[in-house]
Amino acid sequence: MTALKAEVRRSAYYDSVVLMQLQRALAALPGVLDAGVVMGTTANKDLLAQNGLLTAEVETAAADDLCIVVKAADEAQAQAALAQVDDLLRRRRHDGDQGYRPKSLATAATMLPEAQWVLVSVPGSYAAGVARQALDLGKHVFLYSDNVPMEEEMALKETAAAKGLLVMGPDCGTAIINGVGLGFANRVRRGPIGLVAASGTGLQTVSSRIHQLGSGITHALGTGGRDFSERVGAVTARQGLDLLARDAETRVIVLISKPPAPAVAARVLQAARATGKPVVIDFIGYVAETTRRENLHFVRTLDEAAALAVELADRTTPEMSTALPPFAPSQRYLRGLYSGGTLAYEALLLLQDMLPGVYSNTPLDKTWALPNPMQSREHTVVDLGEDVFTVGRLHPMLDNDLRIRRLRQEAADPEVAVILLDVVLGYGAHPDPAAELGPAIAEAIAVARDEGRHLEVVVAVVGTDEDPQDLNRQSEQLRAAGAVVFTTHQAAVAHAAGLVRGRTSLSGLPPVSLAALTQPLAALNVGLESFADSLTAQGAGVVQVDWRPVAGGNERLAGILARMRGR
Repeated sequence: MTALKAEVRRSAYYDSVVLMQLQRALAALPGVLDAGVVMGTTANKDLLAQNGLLTAEVETAAADDLCIVVKAADEAQAQAALAQVDDLLRRRRHDGDQGYRPKSLATAATMLPEAQWVLVSVPGSYAAGVARQALDLGKHVFLYSDNVPMEEEMALKETAAAKGLLVMGPDCGTAIINGVGLGFANRVRRGPIGLVAASGTGLQTVSSRIHQLGSGITHALGTGGRDFSERVGAVTARQGLDLLARDAETRVIVLISKPPAPAVAARVLQAARATGKPVVIDFIGYVAETTRRENLHFVRTLDEAAALAVELADRTTPEMSTALPPFAPSQRYLRGLYSGGTLAYEALLLLQDMLPGVYSNTPLDKTWALPNPMQSREHTVVDLGEDVFTVGRLHPMLDNDLRIRRLRQEAADPEVAVILLDVVLGYGAHPDPAAELGPAIAEAIAVARDEGRHLEVVVAVVGTDEDPQDLNRQSEQLRAAGAVVFTTHQAAVAHAAGLVRGRTSLSGLPPVSLAALTQPLAALNVGLESFADSLTAQGAGVVQVDWRPVAGGNERLAGILARMRGR
């Protein structure tokens, strides 16, 4: 006759790896037919019941109680198995002894102050609280835990984004940061390809295949499966694209997700275009209308994504930082001052694929309307031929006075890096625009230089060498003043955007410091000890937190304590 014996240990929390190992150890003992070792949640009780292991003692257990159930050939063998539980736990602690383990994240942070990351793999009902503590400490979060409510994910990512921090997850199983794998990651060589993925196994498949093809990975950022949903808005994906765009070692980016909501797809693709780097996109199961759109390359399978990324990386040379002008740290924005309304409109169309957002008095989207046309903000394109500017004065194609005044205004702004102008020649236009604009450009560049800044002025000249003003003569005068001159508008816009790309976050969110990726990885681990063991094996610094649920898992008391702390 078989015997079923159980023991409930009140407020004795262990992570799921410990529970699994203890269960296997008990099941291997002589005479034991089956064993169950779980925390006393409702779902776990249901699983015990399905396997014929639920007892009256276990039915009374709370969520933070440890439940140990043994089914043996007889009562004596069941009792003997339970008697070995403490020894099995002690043996395990000895085998994996890491010395003192702090009981709070705050203490762990003082033990490993260089740690920028916190790995969270506690049960979902507690995970958001732990992640919030990590954000309060200024740490990035790798959130492996699942069953985190959508509202909590949205709140965590909103808080993180405002602080310039990352939350990868919830339900994020895989990442590679500066050569160190987090969670379930493969060992792959370093190389020129970066990944952003809402699929853990997708990330593993592509990164492994890239390794097999002889290339390698800079960084691979997981987002969690719901990041691309309409409610979350791809916050982590957009932050990840921005980071990889600014990372000099990353030459090609791979983006992996199930097909996102249309509005989210538009934002993500805009951010991908704005990276200026080749981006291979696999919206799994989605068939794109074209395989190529500017720097975006659409594929249908994970293997295709890996193969194309390797091919593009072989064809792409690293950008030299010396190619960019020596802007001051404060200089981030482009200002376009247009005399031609159609050219201003085309500039906005072109820039929407190159920069995260551009304000204007004639915006493509009212979201980006300038509150005051007389005052630019962030990236701005102004059509100075609009009625608000021309009341009582000549059109700017005839009179340069207004543009010169606005040029001086923009040049005096310490956040301005590039000023973009159009100069339209031909009959009826100003007879010699460069004669007036040239000295103003030279003056603006000199003023910025005297203040320790470098100002780039980019000019698109529209006309011919047979125009009364003579295209060649106008171009020479503008170059002599210090401007970079183009005779095609598209090339001028692309050049101007390229100068400021990477100086602002293309995600539309506060930029995350590149140190998150480039510094040697060190982390605090809360939850699965196997994640800490993995980091140690890879040479990363790690502190395992001896975590227990707040207030013993009593949600009402935990809420009271949180309010008392002003959280």
